[in-house]
Amino acid sequence: MTTEVFTPTVGVTMTPSAVKHVRKQLDKASGAKGIRLTIKKSGCSGFKYETQWVDEALADDTVFHIDGVDVFVKEEHLPLVNGIEIDFVTEGVNSMFQFRNPNATAECGCGESFTVS
Repeated sequence: MTTEVFTPTVGVTMTPSAVKHVRKQLDKASGAKGIRLTIKKSGCSGFKYETQWVDEALADDTVFHIDGVDVFVKEEHLPLVNGIEIDFVTEGVNSMFQFRNPNATAECGCGESFTVS
């Protein structure tokens, strides 16, 4: 058995809009230290993004410090999100995170899930 070690070349980035939104939410969330980007198997394309507030870092977290915001990613998810940019967009009355992932080779029609090769 061989073990492969992944070292992110870019990591995770955030747009100023996403940083501003997360900072604002962290000010409201008592005890939260940052945001976690998680990848779950789901959807019609295979994987989906989830975000959660982080109260405490886990042993297998890699932390990206972006303009005063800490983004926590489990080591096992790094190959799927290396180079990802997190944005926060408003479309009409809806606001949401938008993920620009250079590793995604396809996305489902509704934009909820993605595939990597």
